[in-house]
Amino acid sequence: MLKVEHIGIAVKSLATAIPLFEKLLNTPCYKTEEVASEGVTTAFFRQGESKIELLEASTDSSAIARFIEKKGEGMHHIAFEVEDIHTEMERLQQEGFELVHTTPKHGADNKLVCFLHPKSTGGILVELTQERKTL
Repeated sequence: MLKVEHIGIAVKSLATAIPLFEKLLNTPCYKTEEVASEGVTTAFFRQGESKIELLEASTDSSAIARFIEKKGEGMHHIAFEVEDIHTEMERLQQEGFELVHTTPKHGADNKLVCFLHPKSTGGILVELTQERKTL
């Protein structure tokens, strides 16, 4: 793993959370993006080499909507940047970690992503990210 790429925070409303985090972090939100396949809209902030990702549910059936309903707003996941997501997924499976999906998905911010199931990581949702190569 190369670095902590971002910390994901589930929020009920980006309209409320973006100004709050702009004040808190003393930096503007540099990007919002809808990830329709996951039923989520994201907002990103850069702090040094790492980022903060706010996640708002765009559908009532999304993982973020279920998370907020069960646990309320708050930290949702930690993401680690990897050089080769396929190799890292294979290594982690061999180490006994359970993957949420067996193949990487297209995520926000031009990333390939894969999540590790919290029951295999001590209760923490871990995301692997790799920059998508552009042709």
